[in-house]
Amino acid sequence: MPAINRRQFIKNTLTAWLLGLGTNSRLFPSKLGESLPPGGKPEERFGFSLGLASYTFRAFSLEQTIAMTRRLGLSRLVLKDFHLPLNSSAAKIEAAAAKVRTAGLDLYGCGVVYLNKPGEVDRTFSYARAAGMKIIIASPDPDLLPLIEEKVRESGIALAIHNHGPGDKFYPTPEAAFVRLKNLDRRIGLCLDIGHAARSGLDPAEEAAKFSDRLLDVHLKDVSAASGQGQTVEIGRGVIDLKAFLKTIIKAKYRGTLALEFEKDEKDPLPGVAESVGYVRGLLTCL
Repeated sequence: MPAINRRQFIKNTLTAWLLGLGTNSRLFPSKLGESLPPGGKPEERFGFSLGLASYTFRAFSLEQTIAMTRRLGLSRLVLKDFHLPLNSSAAKIEAAAAKVRTAGLDLYGCGVVYLNKPGEVDRTFSYARAAGMKIIIASPDPDLLPLIEEKVRESGIALAIHNHGPGDKFYPTPEAAFVRLKNLDRRIGLCLDIGHAARSGLDPAEEAAKFSDRLLDVHLKDVSAASGQGQTVEIGRGVIDLKAFLKTIIKAKYRGTLALEFEKDEKDPLPGVAESVGYVRGLLTCL
C-alpha cells in the first residue's frame, strides 16, 4: 500500500471509529448486513479474537505488559516465560494468573515453550494447569510427541506446534509440523506464525487454508522480505498480504486467537504494535 494511501486509510478508519463511539449509530456494516454496536471490536463479528504474545514486551515487567495490552484494546494474552518463569512455584503461577485476569484479560496460553526432555513436558503441563491456561504453544522434540499426547488427554490442555522458519531443526514450516501431528489427538495442532511462513517463501493464506482443520493458534505479524533475511515490521508495511490471510481464516471459520507478536523495537514496541492493531482492525471493518 503506498504511504499516502496507507495514511488516508488509517485516518479514515480512526475517524469512523471515534465518531461512532460518540453516537448511537451502528458501525462497520458487513456485506452480510451484520453490524457492530458503538465501541465493538471488528473481529467479534467473525468469531475470533485479537490477542498479544507477550514476547512483544519481553523488556518489560508483567505489570507493564498487562497495562500495555489493555491500552491496545486487546483482550487475550499468551505469556512467554520472561513474564512468568516456567520453574515458578504453583503459588506464584496462580498469583500471576489472578493478576492478569483481575485486569480483565484472558490468560489463554503460554509459549513458545521449547520441550527437549520428558521432565520439561511434565513441568510445562503442570505450569499451564496451575495458571488455568487452555493451550501451550510449543516447539517440542518430535520424540516427545507420544508423551505430549498422553498429557493432552490427561489434562485437556491443547498444544499447538509453532513453525519457526528457515533454519529451524524440526518445524521450519507448518507442513513440517503437520506431518508429525496429523495422526495424534486433534487437540495437538498448529500455531501458524505467518511471519515465519512468509520467511520460508510460503503464502500464509495458503498455509492457513491447507491446515485449517488443525489450526489452534496464530502468531500475527508482518515481515520485510519473503526470505530468511526478512525482519519484523509494522503490519501493513511488509510483504504479507494480510487481507488475503484474514479472508482465508474467516472462510475457514477460525475461532481461536490472532496473537500479535511484534519482534521489532524491543525497548519501545508500543507504537509499532498500536499501528499494527489499528491496521488489522481497519482491514476487518472492510471485509
